[in-house]
Amino acid sequence: MKKHATLFEQGDHRWTIFYFDDVKGDHLIGTNEYLVQNKGHYLMTDPGGTECFPEIIAAVSEVADLSRLDRVFCSHQDPDIFSSVALWLMMKPQLKVYVPHIWVGFMLHFGGYPDTYIPVSDEGMMIDLGNIQLQALPAHYLHSSGNLHLFDATAKVLFTGDTGAALTSDPNDFIVRDFDKHIPHMEKFHQRWFGSNEHKNQWCERVKELDLNYLCPQHGLVFEGPMVAQFLDWLYNLRVGIVQY
Repeated sequence: MKKHATLFEQGDHRWTIFYFDDVKGDHLIGTNEYLVQNKGHYLMTDPGGTECFPEIIAAVSEVADLSRLDRVFCSHQDPDIFSSVALWLMMKPQLKVYVPHIWVGFMLHFGGYPDTYIPVSDEGMMIDLGNIQLQALPAHYLHSSGNLHLFDATAKVLFTGDTGAALTSDPNDFIVRDFDKHIPHMEKFHQRWFGSNEHKNQWCERVKELDLNYLCPQHGLVFEGPMVAQFLDWLYNLRVGIVQY
C-alpha cells in the first residue's frame, strides 16, 4: 500500500504525494504520484504503470473521491508513467489526458480515442483546475525529446517527472534531508538518461526564476525549500549524455 502526505493545503486547494510501495520488491522502480485538488476537481500527475494500479487506486481512494478525478497529466511516454492509463480509461472512459503532442500517436496504443488526449504544444499551455491555473512547462530532452513539467504558482510546487529522480525511497519520509548523501542515488541516472547539456542548462535557468517551495520528481524524494536551489545548481554543473562502455 502506498503512503501519502500533504505537500500543500489552503482551503480546498491541495497537493498530495503518494510514495513508497513495498509490494513492488526490487524488480520495479518505485514511483511517486501527485494528486492536485481544487474546488472539487482532481488532476493526477504521471499516474503510473499497470502493475501498481491497484495500489494507486486504493491510496487515492483514502483521500479523494475517485468519481471527481477527471484528468491526468503525463510528462512523457515511458511505461512507468503512462501504462496504467489503459486501466484508468476502463474505469473512467471520459478521462482526459494531457500529454506532449509528439507522443499522442504512440499513447493511443494504450487505448482511448483521439479526443481522450489533449496534446500540449512544445511551448506548453495553461490548464484550468477549479479556480486555479496550472502551467505545463517545456522540459524537452529531460530526458524525453517531448517532455513537460507542471507548475502550480499558488502552491509553489513544480512537478518535474524524471528530472530530480533518484533510485531510492524511504518508507518513513519523502523529503531529501541530506543533499550530499542523496547525490549517489541520482547522479548516474541523470548522466545516462539526459542527452542534452544545452537543454538541461536552459531548463535550470528558467526554473531558477520560479518561486518554488517544492520540486517534485516522479521517482525518489522531494526537494524542499533551500534544497531546490541546491539541486538546480548541482544539475546545472553536471555533465550529462555520458555512456561508459
